[in-house]
Amino acid sequence: MSTVLPTRHTRLSVRDIEARKGGDPIVCITSYSAPMAKLMDEHVDVLLVGDTMGMVLYGLENTLAVSVDMMVNHGAAVVRGSQTSCIVVDMPFGSYQGSPEAAFDAAAHIMAETGCAGVKLEGGCVMAETIEFLVTRGIPVMGHVGMTPQSANVFGGFKTQGKSDDGARAVLEDAKAVEGAGAFSMVIEQTIEPVAQRITEEVSIPTIGIGASPACDGQIIVAEDILGIFQDFTPKFVKRYAELGANISDAVQAYADDVRARRFPSADHIYGAKKS
Repeated sequence: MSTVLPTRHTRLSVRDIEARKGGDPIVCITSYSAPMAKLMDEHVDVLLVGDTMGMVLYGLENTLAVSVDMMVNHGAAVVRGSQTSCIVVDMPFGSYQGSPEAAFDAAAHIMAETGCAGVKLEGGCVMAETIEFLVTRGIPVMGHVGMTPQSANVFGGFKTQGKSDDGARAVLEDAKAVEGAGAFSMVIEQTIEPVAQRITEEVSIPTIGIGASPACDGQIIVAEDILGIFQDFTPKFVKRYAELGANISDAVQAYADDVRARRFPSADHIYGAKKS
C-alpha cells in the first residue's frame, strides 16, 4: 500500500530537508530532464541532478568527463519540470577540487543558471574547508562520503568502503568533517551497513543512503536503474521496480512494423485526409 502524503504547495528547501533528521524518511531520486522531473516530482522530496548522467544518458564509462555546462543544462531542465521537490545539482569532477575559490565560482554559476536549492560535492576531510567556504558564502552543500565515484581511480574501482577498522574510521571521520563544515545533509554510498548506521546515529544532519543502511535518514537511487532503462549493469543496491527498457524496445518495434507495413500514419494521424 502506498503512503498518502499531504499535498505540497511550495518547493521544499534545504532547511526543510535538514529538519527531517530522525523524522520521516527522505525520498531522493536522480533526474536529468524536465519530463522525468515532472513525473517524479510529487512522489519525492529531493531530485538530484547527478553526474551519473554521464553514464546513464551519454554512454560514458564513468562520470569524469561530465562538465559544468552539462550539469547546468540538465539542472535547469529539472527545475523547470518540477514544482515542489528540493533540487540539488552535482558539482562535476574538476570543478571544485582545485581550491575553495574555484569551487565557489563553479557552484555560484550552477545555482544562478539553474535555480537549484544547493549543490552536492564528494569528499570528507579533504573537502571540509571547501564546504565551509561555500556555505558561509550562501551556497548550501550536500556532502557525499563513503564510495565517492569521482575518486574511483584512487580506490581501484567502485569498492565498498568501511570494511576494515581503518576504513570504517576514515569514513566516520569524513562524515563528521562534512557535518562540521556546515553541510545540510550527506550521501553515504556503498559503505558497509554498521558504519552507515553509526554515522547516522552520530551526526546531526540527515544521511541519505545508497548501498548503505536502512537506518539512514533517507535513500537515493538512480531513476533509470529502478525503472529498468539503464541495463549495462545493475549494482547490488538496486531494486528493479519496472522493466521499462523492454517496454520501450517493444513499442519501437511495433512502430517500425507499422511503418514498414504502411499502417502508420493512418488517416487519423495526418492533416486534410478523407477518412474512409
